[in-house]
Amino acid sequence: MISAGNITVTRSGRKLLDDVGIDLHPGCFTVVIGPNGAGKSTLMKVLSGEMAPDEGSVSYFGTAAHLHPPAELARRRAVLPQAVQLSFPFTALEIVRMGAVAQGALQPTEQARKALTRVGLRGFEARPYPSLSGGEQQRVQFARALAQVPAAVVDGIPRALFLDEPTASLDLGHQISVLEIARDFAAAGGIVLAILHDLNLAAEFADHLVVLDQGRVVDEGASMETVNDRTIGSVYGIAGAVGRLPAAHIPFVLPQSRHR
Repeated sequence: MISAGNITVTRSGRKLLDDVGIDLHPGCFTVVIGPNGAGKSTLMKVLSGEMAPDEGSVSYFGTAAHLHPPAELARRRAVLPQAVQLSFPFTALEIVRMGAVAQGALQPTEQARKALTRVGLRGFEARPYPSLSGGEQQRVQFARALAQVPAAVVDGIPRALFLDEPTASLDLGHQISVLEIARDFAAAGGIVLAILHDLNLAAEFADHLVVLDQGRVVDEGASMETVNDRTIGSVYGIAGAVGRLPAAHIPFVLPQSRHR
């Protein structure tokens, strides 16, 4: 389990995270939702070990995250950030291979090719990254993360995927495909944390939903419990937007203008 307790991050006098606690369990797909500026990406950076909190602590299976050397963290978890800036015209294969190398793969090129195939980009190996569409670049970065943690569990230790807006720039079909791969990773015993802005996708795929607002966790639990008019109205300022699918009882959010 990856556990964070009493996490506080302050920048320029403003608390980006305010006494946040969260547990990420093997076999669970956790999704964080919340408005812009809620602290979602900051929380992911702290949980992944990229950023140290001003207060509180993060542990990986009982050991403080900062005690894990970078190379060990790279084998334990992979991160898909919200945006990636590249200064050199790497090919798609070269980028994905970076993930395999970070993981210590014995055959990094082959592992990278398999990851590209998983995201539907077989045949794109030699394509220059800058020549790809925004959606294709996003899938290349997702493939890099998959090449870094190709198996959900290794030697009895669950691996983790941290995905910050993994469906950005993707069409609907590829959004579903990416989230299905992430869900399968969790179902195989891995740990998955994703930040999503699409509340309907969050409700559909999340085993555990965390609602973040103004740096604090305001609600968490199953989507049936957390996606409701009270929470959505309070956090997003839109009332009466939540319905229920009759067959599966999965909540859905239908955005409505405030002026209607």
